[in-house]
Amino acid sequence: MNFRFLILLLVFSLQIKAQEIQESPENLDEIVISAQRIEIPFSKDSRTIEIITTADIEKSPATSLAKLLQEVAGLDIRQRGTNGMQADLYIRGGGFDQTLLLIDGIKMDDAQTGHHILNAALPLEIIERVEIIKGPAARVYGQNAFTGAVNIITKKKSPDQLSVALRGGSYEQLGAAVTASSNFDNSNHLMHYSKNVSEGYRYNTDYDTQNYLLKSAFNTHNRPIEVLATFTDRKFGANGFYATPSATDQYEETQTSLVGITTRYKKNNFTITPQVYWRRNQDLYLYDRQNPTGYRNLHISNKVGAQVNGSYHSNIGITGFGVNFEKVFISSNNLGNHSRTITTLFLEQRFKLLNDRVDLTPGVAMSYYSDFKFHAFPGIDAGMQITNNLRAYANIGYTYRIPTYTDLYYSDPTTLGNDQLKPEEAIAEEFGLKYRKSNVNLTLSLFNRDSKNLIDFIKTTEDEPFKATNIRSLNTKGFETSIDYRFSMLNFDQKINFGYTFIEDKIKELDLPYSRYAINSLKHQFIANFRSQLIKNFSQTILYKYAVRNAGDEYGVMDISLNYQKNNFDISLSANNIFNAEYTETNLVPMPKGNLLFGVAYKFD
Repeated sequence: MNFRFLILLLVFSLQIKAQEIQESPENLDEIVISAQRIEIPFSKDSRTIEIITTADIEKSPATSLAKLLQEVAGLDIRQRGTNGMQADLYIRGGGFDQTLLLIDGIKMDDAQTGHHILNAALPLEIIERVEIIKGPAARVYGQNAFTGAVNIITKKKSPDQLSVALRGGSYEQLGAAVTASSNFDNSNHLMHYSKNVSEGYRYNTDYDTQNYLLKSAFNTHNRPIEVLATFTDRKFGANGFYATPSATDQYEETQTSLVGITTRYKKNNFTITPQVYWRRNQDLYLYDRQNPTGYRNLHISNKVGAQVNGSYHSNIGITGFGVNFEKVFISSNNLGNHSRTITTLFLEQRFKLLNDRVDLTPGVAMSYYSDFKFHAFPGIDAGMQITNNLRAYANIGYTYRIPTYTDLYYSDPTTLGNDQLKPEEAIAEEFGLKYRKSNVNLTLSLFNRDSKNLIDFIKTTEDEPFKATNIRSLNTKGFETSIDYRFSMLNFDQKINFGYTFIEDKIKELDLPYSRYAINSLKHQFIANFRSQLIKNFSQTILYKYAVRNAGDEYGVMDISLNYQKNNFDISLSANNIFNAEYTETNLVPMPKGNLLFGVAYKFD
């Protein structure tokens, strides 16, 4: 499989386009990136940021957040199994422990391991948009945003409505979802429940997952108070997911919950946003599903936090400030019982120069860890509005990652943690261009990251176990480009998107006979997406993903979705991997070949 199909499709579309181009109804320029202290419109930000809108989600062939994120160049989502049941998030070649997921601005990092970051992935039905920040973001979010961050924004006030959805397809996939929203004089509420099951696409890959969500806003006429509560329960067979591919009877259960309360005060030039939250994750792992009394791990992690973020407008620009306090606990039969306290202070200042055509935003985040002491990560963003449509930007920042409890304390017959580990560190730079017009959005960025003290599991003799050690240095550089083109054909709006990322990793070679550290980034990643409508009430999406990894693996996958909407009915058909590509995304776990999923939904007004 190659790029010819979609390139020809683009040429064909350009040739037959005979009608005047219409401006897209989605005005991204007006969107304010919500998880930042300094509120800047999307078009004025001096970082590489991408937004997946509600319309993008509705027209995507994706059925899970993991599949949706795979449509974005620069993101490497490595799934084990189907429907995002277990998946890891990588940004620009970083590790799964080096990325951060947020829900409505609440950090969902897990002190046990980054493998759990996508356990909290919400159903697509309740996501308003997804904000993707690429590059070092520690200055904005604190540790774990080593290579970037993904912020899920849940839906806000919706009309009074009840929607019911059913779906089924290959591998005996069955799913049902109920979403209800209601509005009262001084409050509004959103409720969701969904359940998805499957017998699996091969031996011991069955799953059963449930999602619950409640989001309420009170005192909406004066000072709104938002309450968010989510719970996700996953049970799945994990054939070859961990350990070695020959471990075919592994099994895992995870439960992830979040409760958050947020309000907002605004007076004159001050804006203050207080937030309190509690995140809990429980992970049960069995090496042999048929022998639950054999090798078994049970980890329970809790994080309780409070943060206050704010901004102040003055003659010199906008000042952003914040303080975040977190208490983390873990109880584990393997890792032991531990806790840590984290306090982080944030400060940044946005200056505008030369009649507002140039902006500079220096800032710093300073953190104190009860077990890793003090760390500071400064950075600066700079932007220049060259023309009304063309913007140049650059940023540089220091970032780091605290070792997880798995790095520090894990123990089995072949692996040992190391409680003397130091934080991983890096300094990263980026330069980019953004060109935006009513029908064309074009971005180009060059990036470089020099990392040191990376954690590797090593040993010197064959008989001893692997031990975690700060021993690696790595340089990661590359470039990334993306183009959105919108046009009108047959009186309907069409959209084509192309994205490409190139990554080159240079790792310092060490004279070690045994090492587990393996770089397997996406050396080349190409994504093409054509969302179109040719007939009233019918729309279709063609998605093509091509990847070449450092290890030499090469594959191309094509997905197609068809959608019919009329009145309150929505009928969809998603076809994944239609050319039966044979490929793996991680740990030699073979991904499913061609499969179908049929869905129907109805909205009761």
